[in-house]
Amino acid sequence: MVHPDSRPVVRPSRQDEVAAAGSELLGGPAGRRAGARSHHWPPVRIIALAMIGTFALGLVQKLPCARRGWFEGAATQYTHACYSDIPHLYTARGFADGLIPYFQRIPEETSASMEFLEYPVLTGMFMEFASWFTPGTGLVERPGQYYWLVNAGLLLVCAIVIAVCVSRTQPHRPWDGLMVALAPAFALTATINWDLLAVALTAAALLMWSRSRPLAAGVLIGLATAAKLYPLLLLGPLLLLCWRASRWRPFGRALTGAAAAWAAVNLPFILGATEGWSKFYTFSQERPVDFGSFWLILAHRTDWQLSPELVNDLATLMMLGGCAALAVLALSAPRRPRLAQLAFLVVALFILTNKVYSPQYVLWLIPLAALARPRWRDFLIWQCCEVIYFLGIWFYLAENAGAPGLPPGGYHLTIAAHLLGTLYLCVHVIRDVLRPERDPVRADGSDDPGGGVLDGAADRFTLRRWRRHPPSGATDTVAAPTVRPADRRPPDSATVSRET
Repeated sequence: MVHPDSRPVVRPSRQDEVAAAGSELLGGPAGRRAGARSHHWPPVRIIALAMIGTFALGLVQKLPCARRGWFEGAATQYTHACYSDIPHLYTARGFADGLIPYFQRIPEETSASMEFLEYPVLTGMFMEFASWFTPGTGLVERPGQYYWLVNAGLLLVCAIVIAVCVSRTQPHRPWDGLMVALAPAFALTATINWDLLAVALTAAALLMWSRSRPLAAGVLIGLATAAKLYPLLLLGPLLLLCWRASRWRPFGRALTGAAAAWAAVNLPFILGATEGWSKFYTFSQERPVDFGSFWLILAHRTDWQLSPELVNDLATLMMLGGCAALAVLALSAPRRPRLAQLAFLVVALFILTNKVYSPQYVLWLIPLAALARPRWRDFLIWQCCEVIYFLGIWFYLAENAGAPGLPPGGYHLTIAAHLLGTLYLCVHVIRDVLRPERDPVRADGSDDPGGGVLDGAADRFTLRRWRRHPPSGATDTVAAPTVRPADRRPPDSATVSRET
């Protein structure tokens, strides 16, 4: 077995053609004699600084709106693609008036369409916390502008946490965190909404699991679920992988931690503000087909009457069917899939089947994609598709606001780009699961460096008796990686089959 601490640091510029080409801007790929400590700064510090730079570029991109676009006409924020929910909801959800979220009803003159805050509790607490540091209406001309700046500072902390956690989750692959730190869609969407809070907690949960701390991982999953619903999906991959490896105790501890943390955050609101607390769930159920989903294309291009109830039922059936397929994949693959692979696939499935896709939802997938498929070419192809969609939705809304923009047919093409880009990455991840010798992470003989208690564990249950790989075991020898794409099958001398 290759002990995790004994693995050499993987340098993408020596294994990834795109990374090697990009490294020419900085002097070329790392040499063969470059050691793990050849840099004055460790990778995690460089990645954190890169994330700060990317986040700053995103703030610059929002400047046309921060100056006037959010406050002087709707079309400007769409034509400049700099829209953000944050300044608008400061007034529209009662924060400017000092209302207590969930406990106090929003007056009709403030918001005619929403009686209570429609966000999960931990996100609502985050929004309320930011409002404490925002000057009131009588002190500044545009308090919503200051509210956005305060939130941007808090969200920057979340962004750094995400990049650092991804960099440390797979210890011998710290540079994979650079994919998160340099993701174009991250810069464009980071301050549209408050999703980075849940993403940061989810990234921290994966880091804790990789360190064999299932209870801490579960607590963080519970907190993340209290901020956004999607982190709950991570319990599914954990269940399947722990089932296959018969590691029930760690899964039980993670499940217990998640339930306890979620309950600790939500119970006070369930008991003291039931109607306000439930608004997020009722709003999600009652919400009609909306932006970014393939359901919207169907609604626009067919005569089908897609009521919220019908779409809820169909989307649930599709999600359950997809989860069943992922369960079969997890329990019958020739080697046990890595946790990051299944986590990416189940969240992508949720995004693809959901009745709405807001542009900031890409943030959910970026850290998971960097861990599941650390291949710059595929990552950038997907990112290009997401940037196309990001521009498409704002130009479509500009058209609706009476400014030059994108007609419905053009917007449908950008939705298709998002769907196809996500499916493209899913196909590559599934291929890596079915042909683990092509998995970039496993190219050096690793099993699941982010798997914690699952890393190197033997299989105890599978849906197939015949396997292409022998039972899980240690690698006897692992040759140093050569300068070649990890997608190519390594030479026999460097290949160590290892069933998990």
